[in-house]
Amino acid sequence: MFADSARIIIKSGKGGDGHVSFRREKYVPNGGPDGGDGGKGGDVIFVVDKGMNTLADYRYKRKFSAQAGENGQKRNCHGKKGSDLILKVPAGTIIKDAETDKIIADMSGDCQRKLVLPGGRGGLGNQHYATSTMQAPKYAQPGQEAIEIEVKLELKVIADVGLVGFPNVGKSTLLSRVTNAQPKIANYHFTTLQPNLGVVDFDNGEGFVIADIPGLIEGASAGVGLGHEFLKHIERTKVMIHIVDAASVEGRDPIADIQAINKELKDYDPTLLKKPQVIAANKIDALYGSENEVIELLKAEFEPQGIDVYPISAVSGQGLKELLYAVKKLLDEIADEPIVYESEYDPSKLQVITEAYTIEISPEDGAYVVEGPKIEKMLGYTNLEAEKGFLFFQKFLKEQGILKELENKGIQEGDTVRMYALEFEYFK
Repeated sequence: MFADSARIIIKSGKGGDGHVSFRREKYVPNGGPDGGDGGKGGDVIFVVDKGMNTLADYRYKRKFSAQAGENGQKRNCHGKKGSDLILKVPAGTIIKDAETDKIIADMSGDCQRKLVLPGGRGGLGNQHYATSTMQAPKYAQPGQEAIEIEVKLELKVIADVGLVGFPNVGKSTLLSRVTNAQPKIANYHFTTLQPNLGVVDFDNGEGFVIADIPGLIEGASAGVGLGHEFLKHIERTKVMIHIVDAASVEGRDPIADIQAINKELKDYDPTLLKKPQVIAANKIDALYGSENEVIELLKAEFEPQGIDVYPISAVSGQGLKELLYAVKKLLDEIADEPIVYESEYDPSKLQVITEAYTIEISPEDGAYVVEGPKIEKMLGYTNLEAEKGFLFFQKFLKEQGILKELENKGIQEGDTVRMYALEFEYFK
């Protein structure tokens, strides 16, 4: 089954924790710290796979995680880096943050590989915290936490030309006639439920990619039916061929159809109507009597708006050469720049760096002893007697995860917390 959208949860690898250990050898009884650093967590990377044309791989599996980095070890042994997670997507896939709906990356144009979630940084071992006054640090830096977010994947077809129009007007037939595409064709509404792509080749070796956009209906811009799923594929196209049933085989008014579809395009995104359009008045082989009346009405209505009308028969091939060369001329007049959406959101900013500290319960008085280089430094320049200083101190304890870890160790209200020369009672 064709799939052009998916929601998945991705998670980078957590950084490995730094290690606390001391050099202990037969002839070095008082060796210094030798705890190794933790390994970096694996990244989550999206890459374009030119062999893919759907997001079907993400329909049934929703959670994807990179590998965590290994913890550091004694004797200065560093942890191994976690393996990256490589997620393959078809060209034209847009990655959005599911919560904010902001674009993280557009996998098209020059963007063929994108690091979306960096793995957590490995924590430093205790060897990095030795100083002249603290020669035996008993703390090491924990690894940076992983990032987990839900993302939306949306495939917007990359084609030079889009075929638009109501269902059953002959879009699939036209595509199969002028390209190497082989869409399923039948006389039913909504036979086409997925975009089909084909390449139009010219004698000089040039050509363009054309997409049969599934049939639109009135109300599509408001999400009626599969409106939004279809309309999004028109956004990247440079030229639109608007196909109508000139013979009114099903009793439709071709002029009203064009006006209705243009209204849906405008309601969805007004900039879509700025794209060059041509009208392919199809099924002229089914016209009874003179075709001039229908074609002339179309030309009188739309050519003053700069939209040329080409009578064609997708079945017999009549008029197709003139239509395709007119479209090629329009494409040649347009700057050959891919339509790429700018990034609006960087999830890597969610990473929080946690400084090294330890929490131990004193065997003498049961106090919770918290130590670490940044804690010692923070106490040195913070005036806890002032209200702002005290609020800063509280915020620091929360952001560093110290309050949460104290709770995990079972601290109760009224218990004593000791941070170097500072001692206070714990209250929520």
